[in-house]
Amino acid sequence: MPLGDKSYSIVGVLIFLGLFAGLIFLARTAKTLLRSRLLHLTGLNRGTQETVAQIANYALIFFGTIVLLQLAGLDLSSLTIFASVIGVGIGLGLQGIAKEFISGLVLIFERPIQVGDFVNIEGLMGTVERISVRSTEIRTMDAISVIVPNSRFLESEVINWSHQNPVSRLTLPVGVAYGINLHMVREALIQAAKEHSDVLLQPEPQVLFKGFGDNSLDFDLLVWIANPPQQFKIKSDLYFRIEEILRDRSLEIPFPQRDLHIRSGSVPLELSPQLSESLSQLSTSLTKWLEFQSNTNSWHKSNSRIDSKESS
Repeated sequence: MPLGDKSYSIVGVLIFLGLFAGLIFLARTAKTLLRSRLLHLTGLNRGTQETVAQIANYALIFFGTIVLLQLAGLDLSSLTIFASVIGVGIGLGLQGIAKEFISGLVLIFERPIQVGDFVNIEGLMGTVERISVRSTEIRTMDAISVIVPNSRFLESEVINWSHQNPVSRLTLPVGVAYGINLHMVREALIQAAKEHSDVLLQPEPQVLFKGFGDNSLDFDLLVWIANPPQQFKIKSDLYFRIEEILRDRSLEIPFPQRDLHIRSGSVPLELSPQLSESLSQLSTSLTKWLEFQSNTNSWHKSNSRIDSKESS
């Protein structure tokens, strides 16, 4: 089998393919050992460990392939132009992959997000399960795994509740009826907050009086939590407890109301000339039809009387 200035036998090609397969196996084994024996001792998170192991795997395959080609006697310098053309074509076709790869490296080394963080990216909310060089896996609140390209984390606004300090604040709007003692409302809301085990006592829960609404006096209950993934459950528990306390203390929660005032009298109505003419014609036709019906009924009654006299 000729290749450039050299020729290779079928046996030689098979040997080369066998060595290449052995190289792939060796690279995968090295990746597994690196991840299980060394990287877990560094304290890096799972995503970083996986990325470092994957890069080592690709590097070993790349350099091992070059060594095998040189051992086979292939002049790599003669393939420079061909490799350049192929490289340009591959580069144009793999721009997206290269973009995700670079984004993955930025995420790994800058670490704006880490495995275990609770994040919200463009409405997608969940826990980061894995960070690789191409994509990031997020497990949503519905236990669904979503694969997100790494570039989205650099190009979009990302809310990371777990970054550096997982403590975050929740705001619970509450409305009560007019005429209720405001201090009693404040005490009830503070009591509900302090009774919940997931609400932090420092910083202390706060109650803010927002103002006078259309149908209610509006308050905000501000509480601090250290477990952002449980924020929706904590809110639900607090609302349940708030309703119980307000009901026990006879503090009314209002519902929207609307007062209608009906004014007597005539309302001037302006009509267009065309509509006025049409209504006038309709009124004339209706009057003529009623007169015709009245005359017809009178004629029938007159005939009935004549017939009755003749029969008698």
